[in-house]
Amino acid sequence: MLEELQKIREAVEPKPSPPAEPAKGFRAEFREFLEKRNIIGLALAVIIGGAAGKLVSALVSDILMPVLTFFIPGGEWRVAEISLGTQKILIGHFMGSILDFLIIALIIFAAMKQLEKAGLQ
Repeated sequence: MLEELQKIREAVEPKPSPPAEPAKGFRAEFREFLEKRNIIGLALAVIIGGAAGKLVSALVSDILMPVLTFFIPGGEWRVAEISLGTQKILIGHFMGSILDFLIIALIIFAAMKQLEKAGLQ
């Protein structure tokens, strides 16, 4: 019975905390943060994404739209606007941004489908 009481006492008594890790320097903590959160990969993705956005905008404005402006009367679709009194609504710029977005979304969709076929997530 005494052994059982000792086991209960050991279970109830707080355990001493493990020794604290030695203090790290700022540089070591920063490097650990970068590695743990994969910040470098995220930064590269943002840079490449910005460049891809410019590439798609150039594709739309320099290649696709000159072909489509053949069918649009007036031809200057990006500067099309609606005037409401003194205010101007830049409908052409908005439509161009929508077209850019749709092309980027289509490219990302196609890339993700290929990655899924290859078994990557």
